[in-house]
Amino acid sequence: MNTKKIRAGIVGGAGYTGGETLRLLLRHPFVDLVFVQSRSQEGKLLTDVHHDLAGETARLFSGGFDQPVDVLFLCLSHGESKTFLEQNAFPKETRIIDLGNDFRLGASAAGRAFVYGLPEFQRDTIRKASNIANPGCFATTIQLGLLPLAKASKLKTVHTTGITGSTGAGQKLQETSHFTWRANNVAAYKTLQHQHLGEIQQTLNTLQPGFGKVHFVPWRGDFTRGIFVTSLIECSLTTREVTTLYKEYYKDHPFTHISDTMVDLKQVVNTNKCLIHTECVDGILAVHSVADNLLKGAAGQAVQNMNLLFGLEETAGLMLKGVGY
Repeated sequence: MNTKKIRAGIVGGAGYTGGETLRLLLRHPFVDLVFVQSRSQEGKLLTDVHHDLAGETARLFSGGFDQPVDVLFLCLSHGESKTFLEQNAFPKETRIIDLGNDFRLGASAAGRAFVYGLPEFQRDTIRKASNIANPGCFATTIQLGLLPLAKASKLKTVHTTGITGSTGAGQKLQETSHFTWRANNVAAYKTLQHQHLGEIQQTLNTLQPGFGKVHFVPWRGDFTRGIFVTSLIECSLTTREVTTLYKEYYKDHPFTHISDTMVDLKQVVNTNKCLIHTECVDGILAVHSVADNLLKGAAGQAVQNMNLLFGLEETAGLMLKGVGY
């Protein structure tokens, strides 16, 4: 295993995903965090924005990114990463991990091709890649609940609902992220047209061409972080057969686990885990999957991908303590 310190930089370090990424990298045993860039917070202390880091770092946000790094994490708003790479040159040897949605469907920029970074789908391909398109949070949680079925050609048309916390909407203030709107409230949004559907369909069709379609209704929830998804599929297998299929598929994947009992958000919040529970009733399979949208759904998975790119143990820097209570 390569244990040389990886020089890492973050572009867009003031937001939720940028903040989670820098927290992980500051504590990663094999990473030297070279810079954390932010256009809006240049010159300010990281602790002025990420207050939980008080007493842990005296680092400032940088306005530029001219120091050489081995890996660059792009934590920009969706649609900005492609433009950023076209306007700013980096050595070919610098690995890029994009946490936005610019490259998930195969787009490229500045001569860089991107590999879709869902380790449970194509870990070996990620290890050989140069640039990674990190999956979306809903896409990760939904796909992890469906990959074993698609691999076994047992997947049919899927009907999915999922609820996410307010951090899934990003840090920029908007009406539906106000406390007064979120508190004691639940609402559907982007019904059957969520932006993550394309990458979900792309992955599942790779494993099982022509399986059908994923019909997805997302919900905004009255909490800050976490995703709970339930997918319904017609299935002739028994609960025991499905459980065996899922445990076999995920047996060598350290962050995705099959639970014999019902799962809940507190089991995964503040961790890089995805927990899955399955149950069959009257020919319908219900797959419940839960993950932290900012970790396994964003920054944690990005660091997991970095570990794979650089030949580190996949779990390095990611054995995190859950909230518990």
